[in-house]
Amino acid sequence: MEQQATISVEDNIIRCRGAWILPNLAQLERGSRALRWPNMSSVLYDVGGVTAMDTGGALMLLRCISDIRRKGQQTSLEGLKPEFTELLRRIETQWPPLERGGTVRQRRIRWTKALPQVVRARRASVLRALAFLGESTVAFGRSLIRPRSVRWRALLRIVESDGVRALPITGLLTFLVGVVIAYQGAEQLRKFGTNIFIVDLVGISLLREIAPLIVAILIAGRSGSAYAAEIGTMKVTEELDAIRTLGISPMNLLVLPRVIGLVIALPLLTMYADVVGVFGGMLIALSELNVSFVEFIDRFEEAVPLRQFLIGLGKAPFFAAIIALVGSYQGFQIRGGVDDVGRHTTISVVQGIFFVIVFDALCSILLNWWDL
Repeated sequence: MEQQATISVEDNIIRCRGAWILPNLAQLERGSRALRWPNMSSVLYDVGGVTAMDTGGALMLLRCISDIRRKGQQTSLEGLKPEFTELLRRIETQWPPLERGGTVRQRRIRWTKALPQVVRARRASVLRALAFLGESTVAFGRSLIRPRSVRWRALLRIVESDGVRALPITGLLTFLVGVVIAYQGAEQLRKFGTNIFIVDLVGISLLREIAPLIVAILIAGRSGSAYAAEIGTMKVTEELDAIRTLGISPMNLLVLPRVIGLVIALPLLTMYADVVGVFGGMLIALSELNVSFVEFIDRFEEAVPLRQFLIGLGKAPFFAAIIALVGSYQGFQIRGGVDDVGRHTTISVVQGIFFVIVFDALCSILLNWWDL
């Protein structure tokens, strides 16, 4: 049977005895709280009487030592058995109590020291992003002056992969969105006998806001993540270094075709989404409100001005540029291995969707100021 564990102060020496194991931690806790700790510059721990020690006991001993050290007193151990010394060393290395304890003042000091580092890191990140944006703008300006420098084959491949191949999922999603908007609106319009106004609801909401935004979010998850993963993988495998060695600019080879290709593809996808989404609304208007296709189209021409369509379409190129630039930038920021590729791919999707929604909100505010 294991003996009880004790901690006491005798002749200004802290004496530890017994089995410092997990079942005795509550007893040791009570004993440590009742102690009158020595008020000396150096405190000695006599642990020669410790007969057994596990991880819990080692943590308890380290916590007592850290309490003394936080008061500005020095500590030393005497009589600790070799096997306990190794356990204490491992625990101190992997779970240092000094890092987990500390007074409020010490934690505040650590926080104030960490804050400038965080600010510097964020500032460096913003500067890198601005430098990338500036370099992309310069490359785009050069491509306008010298169109032959654009890699048209890579650009057309982007239009095909991110535009043509995205038609099925884009059409299905916007069709369902049009169905949902019309169905939910029909429930309210039927109550007031204003069935024909389903055309205004579906037409304006889809063409101006919902269709461009849904397409942009879909492409951010589909293509923005692919850009980050492709460029990041090339960086991990040192293909980017080989490209630079050959005297080829990664900006012209990788970024510019993706930006221009997506700027071409996204407005076309938006127009396609407008048509499919409105068609879904027409089906619900016919089945739920008895609004025929002819009546729907006649009201559509009258109630939905051309500017609503142009506003939604005008946002698409900016959405495309945001998605392509964010995805490419995150690909270039990868520093580690495969895990870092996955992390930055996720960041590219989140940031792409975030900036798209922020830009859309700013456009809504500005257009409202201009009465558009």
